[in-house]
Amino acid sequence: MSKKYLPKYQKLVQKLHLARHQAGLTQVDVGKKLRKPQAYISKIERGERGLDALELAEFAKIYNKPLDYFTK
Repeated sequence: MSKKYLPKYQKLVQKLHLARHQAGLTQVDVGKKLRKPQAYISKIERGERGLDALELAEFAKIYNKPLDYFTK
């Protein structure tokens, strides 16, 4: 992560990365599902781009995880 974020946000980003791998998806796969470029996913996973609640909900749905998985 290139920016300094609160530990809870760093944990959220790590969980996004882990959930993608657990779902067997690449950044390209997720980008296609979200209709976003792969770079969008990469920047989120590196902590270079923030997420709002609606975006996080989209990731949770794709990864088949409850929303609180990412926030606990």
